[in-house]
Amino acid sequence: MFIMVVGAGRVGYYLTKELLASGHEVVLIEKDPGRAAQVSADLGSIVINRDGCEGRDLESAGANRADVVVAVTGDDEDNLVICQMAKHHFNVPRTIARVDNPKNGELFRELGVSDVISATRNALAAIEQDIPMHDLLHLAQLQHGDIEVIEAQITEESPAVGQVARQLSLPDGCILFALIRGDVLEVIRSDTVLRPGDKVVALSRTDCQDDVQRLLIGDSPGQAVEA
Repeated sequence: MFIMVVGAGRVGYYLTKELLASGHEVVLIEKDPGRAAQVSADLGSIVINRDGCEGRDLESAGANRADVVVAVTGDDEDNLVICQMAKHHFNVPRTIARVDNPKNGELFRELGVSDVISATRNALAAIEQDIPMHDLLHLAQLQHGDIEVIEAQITEESPAVGQVARQLSLPDGCILFALIRGDVLEVIRSDTVLRPGDKVVALSRTDCQDDVQRLLIGDSPGQAVEA
């Protein structure tokens, strides 16, 4: 697989090293001459001193035959421009962009970026255990942003404790589909009884989340916490 990485900061540098170790053909583009020379001393001729935001530079680096373009510069706008050119001008099958501002993630997806990497979201997910149990946990947004994957922690005080799934008066825009009980992931069936300690995973429209909050957690709806 031929992979083009744009941005030779720490993320781009280590990503390139791992891809090379995995046997992929890689080119690393860096517009700063000093940084390009520094990285080239270690990685060799695969490092090209060009501006990834310029179409002619992407073309000279081989974008027209790339299987994947990964934009990991330190600028969200540059990463979007790079992915847009790769997709629309060079017909690259898959584009991946780094975002520093997690709010840009959904915009990037709407504009056709295949995958979005957010260090902020990853860090929040890593501290999930510290998020209060009285909040819904936002896990992911689906394509158009108005449907989300959310998680609710069932506590002793939750109104849903002891209830059978089919008896819950869920709003039309919500579906319960899985729960985590201990270390086991289970599909929620119509006869599933909810217990304290269960983590319930649901698909929900954003405008239904207050109702889901009241139903599964309690009467004090909170704003979903992003993971």
